[in-house]
Amino acid sequence: MEKMNQAFEKMKMLVGMEVDDEEQLQPQQESSYIDDFNRSCTLSTKQRLYGFAICLSAGITCTLLSMLVFFHPIKFGVTFSLGNVLALGSTAFLIGPKRQVTMMLDPVRIYATALYIASIIIALFCAVYVRNKLLTLLGIVLEFGALIWYSLSYIPFARAMVSKLMVACFDTEF
Repeated sequence: MEKMNQAFEKMKMLVGMEVDDEEQLQPQQESSYIDDFNRSCTLSTKQRLYGFAICLSAGITCTLLSMLVFFHPIKFGVTFSLGNVLALGSTAFLIGPKRQVTMMLDPVRIYATALYIASIIIALFCAVYVRNKLLTLLGIVLEFGALIWYSLSYIPFARAMVSKLMVACFDTEF
């Protein structure tokens, strides 16, 4: 029964719900800004699902609408990047912003996260500030590749499998 309770507490923690633990009942001396933010932004499960669905659907809509302006790289870069940011932010509704940031900064995916966020910034910078179509397209290609690599970091052994597959594909002689 104890293992069942521990598993239930772990599931609660994964979806961002309050965990009934002795450690949380003790007063905390230091509180960070993110801890204060998490405590003040408590949402019900229904609100979390609504927020996730709205944010994800808005992100997917922006990404799909960007295909309509594909031949205008600057507009494409802005809408595609906005769609990616909205889709990335949608998962914060499910698991909470603190858990989202913690998972993104996990040593397994820290480089994928940094590359993904940097590629979004580069694409937006090239589209909005530089206004160069070629640089914007290169930024979008980088952003798309970083998105795939970042997404694969959440699937166990997926990046290793893709790396081996790519090496095997390019290693064969024609």
